[in-house]
Amino acid sequence: MSKNEHDWWKKGVFYQIYPRSYMDRNGTGCGDLSGITDRLEYVAKLGVDGVWISPFFSSPMADFGYDVSDYRTVDPMFGSNDDFDILLKRAHDLNLKIIIDMVLSHTSIEHAWFKESRIGKDNRKADWYVWADAKEDGTPPNNWQSVFGGSAWTFDTRRGQYYLHNFLKEQPDLNFHNPAVPKQMLSECEYWLERGVDGFRLDVINFCFHDKELRDNPPRDKNAFTTGVQVESPYPYTMQSHIYDKSQPENLGFLKSLRELMDRYPGTMTLGEIGDDDPYKLAVEYTSGKDYLHTTYNTHLISGTDARNITPETIEVPFKEFMSQAGDGWPSWAFSNHDVVRSATRWGKDVQNKEAFAVLLNKLLLSLRGTPFLYQGEELGLPEASIPFEKLQDPWGIFLWPEWQGRDGCRTPMPWYEDKKNAGFSTADETWLPIPHDHVVRAVDKQLEDPDSVLHQTQKFIHWRKEQPALQLGEIEFLDTDNDSLIVFERHHDNQKMRCIFNLSEEKIIYDNVEVGALGTHYQEL
Repeated sequence: MSKNEHDWWKKGVFYQIYPRSYMDRNGTGCGDLSGITDRLEYVAKLGVDGVWISPFFSSPMADFGYDVSDYRTVDPMFGSNDDFDILLKRAHDLNLKIIIDMVLSHTSIEHAWFKESRIGKDNRKADWYVWADAKEDGTPPNNWQSVFGGSAWTFDTRRGQYYLHNFLKEQPDLNFHNPAVPKQMLSECEYWLERGVDGFRLDVINFCFHDKELRDNPPRDKNAFTTGVQVESPYPYTMQSHIYDKSQPENLGFLKSLRELMDRYPGTMTLGEIGDDDPYKLAVEYTSGKDYLHTTYNTHLISGTDARNITPETIEVPFKEFMSQAGDGWPSWAFSNHDVVRSATRWGKDVQNKEAFAVLLNKLLLSLRGTPFLYQGEELGLPEASIPFEKLQDPWGIFLWPEWQGRDGCRTPMPWYEDKKNAGFSTADETWLPIPHDHVVRAVDKQLEDPDSVLHQTQKFIHWRKEQPALQLGEIEFLDTDNDSLIVFERHHDNQKMRCIFNLSEEKIIYDNVEVGALGTHYQEL
């Protein structure tokens, strides 16, 4: 395999699929792997190069698959291991790479490892999770907070100790300081590499190690960035500086071992999710050289839930900050995913022409330096769905209601057919989340019939991008415009140099003798 083939992920475009909501083939109201297989030809025609599939492993679904009870089996709600093999073969036949979501820092409380660990302090798995004694007054060992609310510690009466969970109490943290744990997690990864996957998206990969001394986190500088919580009001997790509960230096050793494993499977790649108070610094550490991760994506472009207008600074400030530290690290970018308010809503508060705005966002994402990740439905211009409280499924959203409805608004099922039951997603009487009317009218079949639709324009642009080395691998330089409605940058690679202009306003703008239409884009070879 040539070097260029090894680096396919650098110039490629990824498409994220949330399996619960993509396509339901067996009529349960939830999506499944066979449903994804049925829609892979659609994905391939988009022109993307790879697909990231969110978790489908066995799980009690306290956090919708991010609480794994068995890493080596497909949960029955999604199908079987054979169904995954069929999906993988079909994808490869269509020249699509498949990366899967590995959740390595924690498991489900129902995992056999945790069930054994909680029995007592002297069994084989006793030290596989993070256990600690209560303080003399019975309170938790320290002040660490859960991302999902409340203390990061829960007392277990069987063991007589507290266990750590950075997320839900049903998601106990593994103890990576025990050498047996990272060894086991590498084995879980190797199992799927042997089945033929092309890489991993690594969930909250900086959470693997904790401070062995269990020191309290200090208060957070009020001006510091924090990630992982989608509310703007005071919230305990955002009130701490997270220097002890995650992002520990020992994590680099594990990432090096993971990279050594990946290198035994040429052409595979790793995408790290980093949630940290200083994500730029950590991303540089985790991607520099060839010893650690291949790439990480930055959370600044997907953080926050408040509906606000996009400005040049929205893109330029975090991008410039990242690139100023990046060295030889290669970034990845997303505007939306399964955890945040969809960008069409988050950044389009006052926009009237929603379709044109969606096209602009997709082109902008696909033009930045780095690997772009489109989230299912972005190619349709789907807005955030509004979910009534009684229909909410996300435990985080239920906890934060009414400040935020949680993550359900971006997880609703894909609309495939405007005039079919459940928009063609499922034949069930009821889907796991409702499909809003403003999604149904943006269904795939309707957009396929319209050459000016968001879908057609996005598809056309992805295919055009394949012929532009500057957009795939080029350096980037942002240009000052003195206009809050313009984002302008130049990309250059080898003999190609291209200027990219994005008009964020709904009025035409003339820039450097070039007229750019309302919510329009302009690409000019120099």
